[in-house]
Amino acid sequence: MASAQCVSSTAEGAGLGTVLVRQDAHAVPGTPDALREPYPAGRISVLFLHGWGIGPQSYRGALARLEMIGCEVMAPAQPGFAGTRSLPAGECGFAGYARWAARYLDDLDVHEPVVVVGHSFGGGVALQLAHDFPERVRAAVLCNSVGGPVTWPSGAARSGSYRPMSERPLWEWGREFGSDLLRLPVISRVLPPVLGEAVPNIIQNPLALWRVASFVRRADLLAEAAVVAYRGTPLTVVWSDRDRLVPHGSFAALCEMAGTTGVVVPGGHGWLIADPDVFADVFVRAMAGAGVLDEALGA
Repeated sequence: MASAQCVSSTAEGAGLGTVLVRQDAHAVPGTPDALREPYPAGRISVLFLHGWGIGPQSYRGALARLEMIGCEVMAPAQPGFAGTRSLPAGECGFAGYARWAARYLDDLDVHEPVVVVGHSFGGGVALQLAHDFPERVRAAVLCNSVGGPVTWPSGAARSGSYRPMSERPLWEWGREFGSDLLRLPVISRVLPPVLGEAVPNIIQNPLALWRVASFVRRADLLAEAAVVAYRGTPLTVVWSDRDRLVPHGSFAALCEMAGTTGVVVPGGHGWLIADPDVFADVFVRAMAGAGVLDEALGA
């Protein structure tokens, strides 16, 4: 099984210039008209896919760090979140969300391959996008991604007694999601934008949340990870040491099938929301390892 390395909490700027972090005006209500223009060709184009139950505004610190290191960032609200329409029932799965992401890039006239970054549920969408549309993805960074189909009851990890992720009840997912938010070390700073997206999602579109949660807990993207790795697409798999939503067994399974060394960082499931500097450090290291940084500096 692939080993994991720990990273420090010191962000390393790449000095690639200043760009604008943008969000899709059609996905996030209230976006200024000035941001409706097509994305200019950037040195590193990044598609950022948020996690379940929230939206892109919750990651404003992480997105700002991507701007600081010279990225053109596309951070849309995925269908069914942040006031957007849900996908049709027949499209509500990782493949459907991947097709939506590809159409999103087309709508913005982004035709060059992008670096796709996904957190949690968004990591599963990012992996599916890299699998189904390899020509659209330059590299992928999966942060606490779903897709490894194994977990365990409390204390069973030490005995090697694994059980399928699909057997984990939905109420347990919801409980751990809420408790993870309350454990964030900078809760007073990050909680307002997170709740500002999570609460409307729960009130306005609970059916969409339930549909997505239903297929996420059955996620098995190990074959997709193996195919993406076989094609040679750089794939970075990241996990945090206090994550109670996506267990270590799931992370380890993805690493093994992708043939990649996993990166372990300190924190809970929402670590990149709580500590965007660590996220920036992980991203820069991933891009350096993938050769994307050298290409950008030589552009």
